[in-house]
Amino acid sequence: MTWLIWIGAGMAAFALTSLLALYSYGHFAKRARGPHSVHIPPGEGPRGALDTALPKPPEPGATGLMAVFDNHEAFALRALSARAASRSLDLMYYIWRDDTTGRLLARELLIAADRGVRVRLLLDDINAQGFDPSYLGLDGHPNIDVRLFNPIRTRRTALRRGIELLLGAVRFNRRMHGKLWLADGRLALTGGRNVGDTYFLNDGQGGTSAARDTDLAVTGALVDDMARGFDTFWNSGHALPIAALWRDRKGDMPRYRIKLDRLATGAPARDYLEHALRGRGPGPEAARALLPPDRLHWTTQARLVFDPPAKLLGQETQSWILPQLLPVMMAAQERLEMTTPYFVPGPAGLGYLTALAARGVRITVLTNALEVTNHILVHGAYRRYRRPLLAAGVELFEYAPWEPKGTARPMLHAKIFVIDGRVAFVGSFNFDMRSVFLNTELGILCEEPALVRELTAAFARDTAPERSHALQLVGGRLVWNLRGMQRARTLTHEPGASAWARGVSWVVGHLPIHSQL
Repeated sequence: MTWLIWIGAGMAAFALTSLLALYSYGHFAKRARGPHSVHIPPGEGPRGALDTALPKPPEPGATGLMAVFDNHEAFALRALSARAASRSLDLMYYIWRDDTTGRLLARELLIAADRGVRVRLLLDDINAQGFDPSYLGLDGHPNIDVRLFNPIRTRRTALRRGIELLLGAVRFNRRMHGKLWLADGRLALTGGRNVGDTYFLNDGQGGTSAARDTDLAVTGALVDDMARGFDTFWNSGHALPIAALWRDRKGDMPRYRIKLDRLATGAPARDYLEHALRGRGPGPEAARALLPPDRLHWTTQARLVFDPPAKLLGQETQSWILPQLLPVMMAAQERLEMTTPYFVPGPAGLGYLTALAARGVRITVLTNALEVTNHILVHGAYRRYRRPLLAAGVELFEYAPWEPKGTARPMLHAKIFVIDGRVAFVGSFNFDMRSVFLNTELGILCEEPALVRELTAAFARDTAPERSHALQLVGGRLVWNLRGMQRARTLTHEPGASAWARGVSWVVGHLPIHSQL
């Protein structure tokens, strides 16, 4: 029994130390909070190209929406809106990579700030760790403020950082997963894309595994709601200035600018910009081309849905994103199409989907195949739900587009739900336990027939034989129907995946950790 006493004492000591660490961090965070600030309304400050060039709403309260599927166009919208901005850029991202496209957009922020544009950049800290010199370089500009959401306090020593992560595991497991780009309070971008080569290179370009993703470009009435939503996160006690985490170190902005300029003049960056910005000239002409009238769809039936920062503490549960989405999904009468790269419905989600299917609603789910996913652990949790979903009549497709040998395989990263071909959601929310309970998410819920048709057509393309495998139950056995090959065939194991990946996925599928995935 002595060893039980020692184990109990160790657990008690760990719990007490964790509580002390949490108290210490809370005390630090209160002192480190930055000054309160809010978005600059379109009517204030100097007028610019976005004020005059963007289409005007056809009626009061209308919002213009444009689906952005192409990765090059997604980059161009961000770069050119930064160039056209005259007052403000408010940006919120889960990931901002320090790679070619990440640095090119960082350079656009510096150039905009040089013109007097106020830049507020809010990044989730889990992916920012290790890149502080770059973010400090940006923060060194007088017109740029960088804040980190739910940051770790220890920035220097790996050992001390590991100890802090261990003691604060519950807090650090909750992340800001939303994506938002706001320019001058006139143009917004939100959806699945983070910032980095994975999200802005086209398939196979630069040897990178590009993401198949979707954004919505937004103008009109809803942009103000999105700006106020950004303010909610920026002014929360969970967003701390990066400078407060480095009291004894200042950002070397001139050196960082030289680094970005050197990158932009290099052949790879010049080649990328030539392709991504092709046909998009400078100045007002570029701003007018941002939202082509024939692709912009106006509606008064669009609203922003997002988790409040208080979700980090498990608070304000009634205003979380799922209670806003679930009634719309459960109201489906004919069909529900779900695009979700990470699909872990959990027991409750499984119950909702099987109940819908029992009512005769046709449910079709598209998620990543094991051979292309970047999260084997999540796939392992998903695998245990395949049989009961298929048995209930839910159709499952796993994204695994055929590519020539030696070409980087794209993965699915878009998060789209379409209900009855009438209502659509586009945002950062995956249908998994992490998005439901741990991460803060955001997106747009809307009704607009032409836009919904575009999203439905994209779903049809991604579930076509050359892009995905169809799953079936045959005699109680799970099989993959490989329809995109020259000769259709079926397999009884994960197609294209290594034995190691299949083994890890199988093991995770039997572990009680799905609520964390």
